[in-house]
Amino acid sequence: MCLLTSTFSMSVAITSSSNGVVRLGLKKQSLGFNSIYAATRIKGRYSTYAKGAVTTTQDSDDSEMNIISLKNYLDVQYFGEIGIGSPPQNFTVIFDTGSSNLWIPSSHCHFSVACFFHSRYNSSNSSTYTEIGKPCKINYGSGMILGFFSEDNIKVGDLVVKNQVFTEATREGSVVLSLASFDGILGLGFQDVSVGNVAPLWHSMMQQSLVAQKVFSFWFNKDPMASEGGELVFGGVDPKHFKGQHTYVPVTQKGYWQIDLEDFLVADQSTGCCINCTAIVDSGTAFIAGPFDAVKKINDAIEAKGFVSMECKKAVSQYGDLIWQLLLSGLQPDKLCSSIGLCSFNGTQHLSDSIKMVVEQKGETHNVGQDLVCAACELTVAWMRTEMMQKKTRGKVIEYVNKLCDTLPNPTTQLAVDCTKIPSMPTVSFVIGNKSFHLTPDQYILKVEQDMATFCISGFIPLDVPVSPPQGPLWILGGIFMEAYHTVFDFGNLRVGFAEAA
Repeated sequence: MCLLTSTFSMSVAITSSSNGVVRLGLKKQSLGFNSIYAATRIKGRYSTYAKGAVTTTQDSDDSEMNIISLKNYLDVQYFGEIGIGSPPQNFTVIFDTGSSNLWIPSSHCHFSVACFFHSRYNSSNSSTYTEIGKPCKINYGSGMILGFFSEDNIKVGDLVVKNQVFTEATREGSVVLSLASFDGILGLGFQDVSVGNVAPLWHSMMQQSLVAQKVFSFWFNKDPMASEGGELVFGGVDPKHFKGQHTYVPVTQKGYWQIDLEDFLVADQSTGCCINCTAIVDSGTAFIAGPFDAVKKINDAIEAKGFVSMECKKAVSQYGDLIWQLLLSGLQPDKLCSSIGLCSFNGTQHLSDSIKMVVEQKGETHNVGQDLVCAACELTVAWMRTEMMQKKTRGKVIEYVNKLCDTLPNPTTQLAVDCTKIPSMPTVSFVIGNKSFHLTPDQYILKVEQDMATFCISGFIPLDVPVSPPQGPLWILGGIFMEAYHTVFDFGNLRVGFAEAA
């Protein structure tokens, strides 16, 4: 499992009109297994929700800086394009309702590899640039972004927002960002959590009377084969992208697009995990995150397991007898998996051994290649060989190794499921505004292509955020939910609306 590659090419289709409604076409990135793993490389992913996004550091070195906790964006699939400056310099950004600031790499970023993999803003090439220069610091779990505030015109579709304050990033301190497919983040949250109390770009659109209505809406296209990945509409909604009427619920806490969540059902049965639950509607993540107990119920119901555990069990089931026979024949264990086609082998080492997992079992150390299928085979061989040395029978060895598969740690928060069992998995439902919003297995299971193989991944990840009573457990409704339901963010009436996506 490696990191997200930066080969994604971005193009957008933009249509606009003169009535204060602008449609920005979004392109969808194919979700790779590598990007799923990259999502786990940033820790403290949702700490902003628990602690608040903005703090002022007391350290002398940072006394002039505003600090924000940046959640992970590497599992996001939908991107759009904006222009900054005059003439516009184009950047690929994530339109994120879970944050409030706009940041992009700066031409002044000279010492971070990440900056050289992305477009960089050059203020000297813009006739509308205004210098601010106040430094800011963006913290995330395993690194940081340093930068400073600047002001310039921002072009979104055919709209031009004048004199918008944004952050020029001068240091991106993580290799993860080097390999990300986006240049920056455009926050669509509230000014309450904006770093430096900067007016978000969406607020500036309203203040400059650029939109007809104080709403914006998302449509995400789940179809991986479609040329149109989705659409973000500023100033209105596109009726061709939803069915029926929207169900609106009030924003309960400004800062994030946070709403009340009345219940969470599995197979139409309440999980009993939602007393005073709230949910944040977040276009900046692909998954649905929720309390550990509730997520465990759904993942147990769909028999979700760690990736390594699942591939280990498959290796034992499909190749256990063959591995037994080949070990008895005297074939060298380090060549066995390549001999049956599950590992690439160049005669001396595995091609995938640049990243290794060390498995220790009964005093022996085995290097296991990164590729899941190969790793599973190598684990099976190592364990079976150890048990055979104890003179145990074939049946006992295979039974024991199969049990060992269940004990393997899962290196990510995501869990794999058996793709063939998707049709028999239960429907899950979120009760919002006294209405049940259903998700079928095809909607909440992500299918990921990797090395000509298809992996199926549970769309639910655990998230336990400490909250103060009477507020209950917190959920994050990300792209999986928004793919199923066209979503309207109504700033004028402080509410969020959902309707079945079309």
